[in-house]
Amino acid sequence: MLLRRSFYITIGLLMAMFVAACGSTTTTGSTSTTATTSSTIVVKTAMATVKGKSENILTNTSGMTLYYFTADTSTTSACTTGCTGTWPPLLVTGSNTPISATTLPGTLTAQTDANGNQVEYNGHLLYNYSGDTAPGQTNGEGLFGKWFVATPDLSTTAPSSTPTGGRGY
Repeated sequence: MLLRRSFYITIGLLMAMFVAACGSTTTTGSTSTTATTSSTIVVKTAMATVKGKSENILTNTSGMTLYYFTADTSTTSACTTGCTGTWPPLLVTGSNTPISATTLPGTLTAQTDANGNQVEYNGHLLYNYSGDTAPGQTNGEGLFGKWFVATPDLSTTAPSSTPTGGRGY
């Protein structure tokens, strides 16, 4: 009986995570976001292992990996409300322009969408992943075939179902 109950609880949790990652608009609690203040640095770069390969990646100021979602467009976030509990968007306050600690080959901007003033790199909205608990972790890479680690060489082409981070996909 205990094994059966654990099985159903596990299935329920997996389904809830899947619904959240797909942009559900239903939520039962508050969502968390990563907001920054004024004209401060919001993006850094770091080396991390992505699918067994050492990669230069984009991180927030705490060194946590940043991701992009292929379901987004360059002007609209597909991850809102319930989704942001698992994938908190990287935000800047007001109309501040995001700044990088290092020179990036692409363009760092902010796009006002349903999540607020969300940071984007080369037209890809940026997110953190709640499953990463320490700097350098890339646990969100490839989840649901739609979430990918953001790299400095992330393409300027519009987000699509094919990752464009320059990692040989």
